[in-house]
Amino acid sequence: MTTSTHLIKSRRFLPLFVTQLLGAFNDNLFKNAMVLYVVYSVYNSEAAEAKFSAIASAVFIIPFFVLSALSGQLADMRDKAKIIRVVKFCEILIMLVGGAGLVLAWQGVAVTTAAIPLMLLALGAMGVHSTFFGPIKYAILPQHLKREEVLAGTGLVEAGTYIAILAGTIVAGWIDVEWAALAVVVTAMVGYVSGRQVPPAPPLIEPEPVDFHVIRSSLDLVRNTMHDRRVYLAIMAISFFW
Repeated sequence: MTTSTHLIKSRRFLPLFVTQLLGAFNDNLFKNAMVLYVVYSVYNSEAAEAKFSAIASAVFIIPFFVLSALSGQLADMRDKAKIIRVVKFCEILIMLVGGAGLVLAWQGVAVTTAAIPLMLLALGAMGVHSTFFGPIKYAILPQHLKREEVLAGTGLVEAGTYIAILAGTIVAGWIDVEWAALAVVVTAMVGYVSGRQVPPAPPLIEPEPVDFHVIRSSLDLVRNTMHDRRVYLAIMAISFFW
């Protein structure tokens, strides 16, 4: 059994762990900072607050439904480390947009016409970011870790994700919105630097053309998954957990 301490010190694992930790933290810091500020500082009715919270949740989650099959194909057919670098660079651009929205809202400038649309745009883009990064952070582990290390590595990634979610939520309610705007940009930059340290992870199978038709590829993925009962039950269990 491989100890977690050994993996954390490993060059094969640490950059990925830090990158996914910062990504999950940033998702929740931005999302909660935006929702808390808009709900408590912009809208004055419970109906409007509830509506905005529902819209924000939908904007973040919809990319997972639409693009999961595409992201899985890319994780199988392309170098995972290269995808990580592209995704984390995009996160910087996304957080610049989201941070601008937070700053405009803080200053009370065009809150409903510019600030909120910018923040929702960034939130949806972060949903896309997480959709493409999610499959990679698990699929890359068997390529960088020994067989006996994969279980410990997966556990660390899961634990790091939950800690980051909790930390992002807490920090969002603790700091002022202008500091949140700065924090999400800085966190994205640090995540990009750590992502560049992830070792190469070329595809393990012969690359095939990627099916960009999201509906067809999603149906094919579900159909193929149902043929393997163990995989299907594992997916269902994880889905119900979340």
